Amino acid sequence: MLDPSSSEEESDEILEEESGKEALGSAAPGARLSPSRTSEGSAGGAGLGGAGAAAGAGGGGGAGAAGGAAGGLQPGSRAGGGRPSSPSPSVVSEKEKEELERLQKEEEERKKRLQLYVFVMRCIAYPFNAKQPTDMARRQQKISKQQLQTVKDRFQAFLNGETQIVADEAFMNAVQSYYEVFLKSDRVARMVQSGGCSANDSREVFKKHIEKRVRSLPEIDGLSKETVLSSWMAKFDAIYRGEEDPRKQQARMTASAASELILSKEQLYEMFQNILGIKKFEHQLLYNACQLDNPDEQAAQIRRELDGRLQMADQIARERKFPKFVSKEMENMYIEELKSSVNLLMANLESMPVSKGGEFKLQKLKRSHNASIIDMGEESENQLSKSDVVLSFSLEVVIMEVQGLKSLAPNRIVYCTMEVEGGEKLQTDQAEASKPTWGTQGDFSTTHALPAVKVKLFTESTGVLALEDKELGRVILHPTPNSPKQSEWHKMTVSKNCPDQDLKIKLAVRMDKPQNMKHSGYLWAIGKNVWKRWKKRFFVLVQVSQYTFAMCSYREKKAEPQELLQLDGYTVDYTDPQPGLEGGRAFFNAVKEGDTVIFASDDEQDRILWVQAMYRATGQSHKPVPPTQVQKLNAKGGNVPQLDAPISQFYADRAQKHGMDEFISSNPCNFDHASLFEMVQRLTLDHRLNDSYSCLGWFSPGQVFVLDEYCARNGVRGCHRHLCYLRDLLERAENGAMIDPTLLHYSFAFCASHVHGNRPDGIGTVTVEEKERFEEIKERLRVLLENQITHFRYCFPFGRPEGALKATLSLLERVLMKDIVTPVPQEEVKTVIRKCLEQAALVNYSRLSEYAKIEGKKREMYEHPVFCLASQVMDLTIQNQKDAENVGRLITPAKKLEDTIRLAELVIEVLQQNEEHHAEPHVDKGEAFAWWSDLMVEHAETFLSLFAVDMDAALEVQPPDTWDSFPLFQLLNDFLRTDYNLCNGKFHKHLQDLFAPLVVRYVDLMESSIAQSIHRGFERESWEPVNNGSGTSEDLFWKLDALQTFIRDLHWPEEEFGKHLEQRLKLMASDMIESCVKRTRIAFEVKLQKTSRSTDFRVPQSICTMFNVMVDAKAQSTKLCSMEMGQEHQYHSKIDELIEETVKEMITLLVAKFVTILEGVLAKLSRYDEGTLFSSFLSFTVKAASKYVDVPKPGMDVADAYVTFVRHSQDVLRDKVNEEMYIERLFDQWYNSSMNVICTWLTDRMDLQLHIYQLKTLIRMVKKTYRDFRLQGVLDSTLNSKTYETIRNRLTVEEATASVSEGGGLQGISMKDSDEEDEEDD
Repeated sequence: MLDPSSSEEESDEILEEESGKEALGSAAPGARLSPSRTSEGSAGGAGLGGAGAAAGAGGGGGAGAAGGAAGGLQPGSRAGGGRPSSPSPSVVSEKEKEELERLQKEEEERKKRLQLYVFVMRCIAYPFNAKQPTDMARRQQKISKQQLQTVKDRFQAFLNGETQIVADEAFMNAVQSYYEVFLKSDRVARMVQSGGCSANDSREVFKKHIEKRVRSLPEIDGLSKETVLSSWMAKFDAIYRGEEDPRKQQARMTASAASELILSKEQLYEMFQNILGIKKFEHQLLYNACQLDNPDEQAAQIRRELDGRLQMADQIARERKFPKFVSKEMENMYIEELKSSVNLLMANLESMPVSKGGEFKLQKLKRSHNASIIDMGEESENQLSKSDVVLSFSLEVVIMEVQGLKSLAPNRIVYCTMEVEGGEKLQTDQAEASKPTWGTQGDFSTTHALPAVKVKLFTESTGVLALEDKELGRVILHPTPNSPKQSEWHKMTVSKNCPDQDLKIKLAVRMDKPQNMKHSGYLWAIGKNVWKRWKKRFFVLVQVSQYTFAMCSYREKKAEPQELLQLDGYTVDYTDPQPGLEGGRAFFNAVKEGDTVIFASDDEQDRILWVQAMYRATGQSHKPVPPTQVQKLNAKGGNVPQLDAPISQFYADRAQKHGMDEFISSNPCNFDHASLFEMVQRLTLDHRLNDSYSCLGWFSPGQVFVLDEYCARNGVRGCHRHLCYLRDLLERAENGAMIDPTLLHYSFAFCASHVHGNRPDGIGTVTVEEKERFEEIKERLRVLLENQITHFRYCFPFGRPEGALKATLSLLERVLMKDIVTPVPQEEVKTVIRKCLEQAALVNYSRLSEYAKIEGKKREMYEHPVFCLASQVMDLTIQNQKDAENVGRLITPAKKLEDTIRLAELVIEVLQQNEEHHAEPHVDKGEAFAWWSDLMVEHAETFLSLFAVDMDAALEVQPPDTWDSFPLFQLLNDFLRTDYNLCNGKFHKHLQDLFAPLVVRYVDLMESSIAQSIHRGFERESWEPVNNGSGTSEDLFWKLDALQTFIRDLHWPEEEFGKHLEQRLKLMASDMIESCVKRTRIAFEVKLQKTSRSTDFRVPQSICTMFNVMVDAKAQSTKLCSMEMGQEHQYHSKIDELIEETVKEMITLLVAKFVTILEGVLAKLSRYDEGTLFSSFLSFTVKAASKYVDVPKPGMDVADAYVTFVRHSQDVLRDKVNEEMYIERLFDQWYNSSMNVICTWLTDRMDLQLHIYQLKTLIRMVKKTYRDFRLQGVLDSTLNSKTYETIRNRLTVEEATASVSEGGGLQGISMKDSDEEDEEDD
């Protein structure tokens, strides 16, 4: 219950004072102001004021328009003072007329809203049809422009490293992409402006954005992808939330979610005050005057409304004033619909529990769907019996104290007993006679309307033979629910022989009023069939059910009524005193055809209460007016309610004083509730779209509840309701608001099934207006849906709201149906959507091109050096400068190509977003929109064809033989080849046709260029080592690899042409490498021929470089020349064979060089052959000279020079040549050749004894050669060959012979291994 606050009473007093002053100051003499006009004048700044003319025309009573002109047409009264009269009263300026009309419209609108609010209040106060739904989807808080900017700033701060959130590079890249693509998107800003963006949308887009990224990350042991996703989402939430305390946010969200679910009555009143623009004190006046806290009054109001609707249906049937239906047969059906709906409401009301005054819980309401239709005529025939009227009372008896105990000793024990006749007896505690106080309460229940409560006072008997305690006094009370609740003193009845004759007891007896007892008290009554004697009786008004009341008279100590009168069909009203009836002061009667019952009460207030209670019970349309109120209305200045009037009458009088009586007392059946509901639904939708939730047009549960109750209670047709709803939603959607297509679908489906006669509850009546409005809305809806599909990237940005695009397609399919049963052919739907998507391609590409141009202009300006000096000038828009800039400025081909590549990046981004966010319907497991993917592929091809025009234009102006356009091909082809639907599609083939000649031309030129570079390079080659080879070989292999990498990175989509390119490049590489190998072989031979043949020979760096070129050629041929196919594989085999053969030749040439040097050494030793003159001369000379000086050992210089040459050559080759296998082959061949040459030389001297110097030299050379090659890794099997063994044996024999003949002339040189020799050698 909403109690009137003190502020309302104060405001009421202020209003009274203001109204009095204004009435005195502005009213003409003799003009009488109606109560409504007084209220309007008193409203002042509170916003209730209006034109006096409107008050005069629309107020209750008074002088009408004349009185309004005299006293109310003062616009100044709105500010609290009178406006000076016009100099020419007969001439009113146009401005004043317009102002007057505006004020009149405002006043009419205010009255309409107040009347509407009265109906809404009654729906909230006593609902019996609807309840607040608890299964509606919870709406998320919407994001405002300020919140979006705050979120942007938080993410920018994170990217700038200004937060404490730790993140790796992958997460930073994901956030950067999300920030650039989503948060900075103009489509998101538009979604925020439309009220359809929530924090949940932002989170879901980021989650979808990162899922692909996380899935593509490499696996990490011990860290699952789900863990990474959870961690990233937690970091996202931390960035999004910023520095806010999550607990406060959670509490705020919880509170908002609770208010979104179930609202109390007070919250609903407040909501609709805001919706309808009702002031708080106006609500309080209406609330109290309508007695909204009194469920009996509200139930009675409903019964009156339903009775009025039945009468209206009968009147329509009699007068044949039907709405225009699509079929004449629907007129009779219309009457049946009206009566059936009223009967259903009656059944719902009858199923409501008979409630006691107080708050009614909305959540406990349940619609009675299976309640039987009540026939009022049959019900009136079912008379009540006395056993049907059962009352149950609760009594509380509290004994406080006793006075007048003077004869008892102070220490005597006294106590009391209490009982309700027919029930159990209770006793108080014992007390001393000097202080007989208790405060004991006894609780009783009884079915007697006039119970007898007995209270007795006892004292304990002191006699030995006394069997019972002595009764000192007693009192018998007959309480009623109207009896005083506070404690009172009662004189006790005592026996004659009791010394204390003046005993008093203080008691409080409270008798509660049962729920089904609406009023009670003593009345005088006389009737024709009941209460036939004029006599005072105790009456109780009992509610048996929502539609059945009985007036019952009771006697004392009786549970059943003595007589009863069922009030169905009776009309109660005030009446004058009846002559001849003595007793009673205030008369009223209950009248029915053939029967009149006269009642009389002892005072006026009791009569008013009785008449009000019976008025609610009878359900009559006529509202009785007390004679005192009629007299007050007719009296001048009689504005003070009588003191004996009830509080409800006081509120009614005050409401009438403020002009509210016309809204309260108006008959709801006389209003056009269709237009009123249309208004309240439209205002509610505006309020809903402007609240803090992203509702997408869905009402809140509380709003749905009130609108449902209003429609059911006031007979608003469901089709009309949904048609108005659809029209309002369409207006908002056309103006940019985001509306859920599922919501549109629900309402449209209802209207379609109604108009086409396919309602689930059977065929209903369809008016011509409904059908025409449906067709109009259907066409508007079709246009809207096609426009949304055309602009799907902007109407459903990033796939938000979730599932909206799919719902839009489903709704369009429904709208295209000719009727409710026949499905529309899929081809027809596809044709419509295909046309929309073709237009969408043009729209999207136009906007994208414009965006790319603006972005390019901005980039140019920021990069221009003048920008720093003229930053102020750059505030001018790009569009205004575009034409002026293009004049006289030629865009270079390179700039045009750069812009085209940037545009291609944007095109790919758009197509990827379409695939990611707008391809949802085709993943449906059903076949509803299986064709959507095909249409989206067509859309993408159309979109790309528009881009192809600009791309072709940019490529046409490129100079010939320029390859800057290949990045454009790579960018587009890399995207298209990975897209299953677009790969080798129309645009993809066009792209291949465009670039295939360029690729062929590029390969031709590169082949010619590489061939020329080989020729020129080898002519000027210095053979200095460069990386793995020479400068020319490195350049060759790099160019070949770069060319193959470039062609491979093109990922040519057409398999045949791709294989052709690959084959050609492999063959080219094979030819180029072959040329390189042959040129190197020739250079190698030439180089060797120019080197020394003595032991002074040192292996030059160039020789090693040439070997390395061969090594590198072999390695590169594996990569550059190998192909998987059999025929092409032979080219790789040929080049490998060529390289191997060339390497063998080079090793042979080098070994031959080494052998030549060895042969030169052996030739020197040949001069010491036995029997030659030179040998004898050298021997004599050495012997003679050794006597005088230390002559060096002959032959050691030759041996040392050769050993040094061998070792140096081995070290250089080992260090400079990159291929170990070639070194081993070279060393093996070198060693074998050397041993063969020495063996041959010794064999030629088989018959000669070696000269001592020959022997020493050979032993040193052979032993050192053997050891050096062993150290270089030559295998023992090679080292210990037969040739070596032959040499070793020969030298050993020669050594033995020389040691015998020379007597130690070898000077320690021996073929035997010894440490000393090793040390000497070292």
